[in-house]
Amino acid sequence: MARVLHFSDEELILKLNGFIACLALKRKIIMPYRMIRNVYVDQFQAHQMMLRMPGTSIPPLNIYEGSFKYGNEWYFLSYEKIQPLILIELQGHEKYRYVIFQMEKPTAMAAEIRRHLIKYRD
Repeated sequence: MARVLHFSDEELILKLNGFIACLALKRKIIMPYRMIRNVYVDQFQAHQMMLRMPGTSIPPLNIYEGSFKYGNEWYFLSYEKIQPLILIELQGHEKYRYVIFQMEKPTAMAAEIRRHLIKYRD
């Protein structure tokens, strides 16, 4: 698996492996549960004016891996297909406002993330 989620007691960690980590120039994104504002599954098309900083983008193939800036907000993108993606909105994170990535069974994985958020907030 190129992308793996790890659930700790206080944070969600998105780990990137292999070639995906090379393209993204990053191996993991740490998201404290207290900073996660919203988790949902939806389509996402990167805006052509997004600045890649650093990362890899191949728009004709819909490959986006790494850090991107659009307006005043930072995005971490990790996907290579236009399909339902997991979108996580953060508030107060040191860098990112949105973390958007591709995983198998995105609806089930988003539900699992929400379960951990509920457990953390209780």
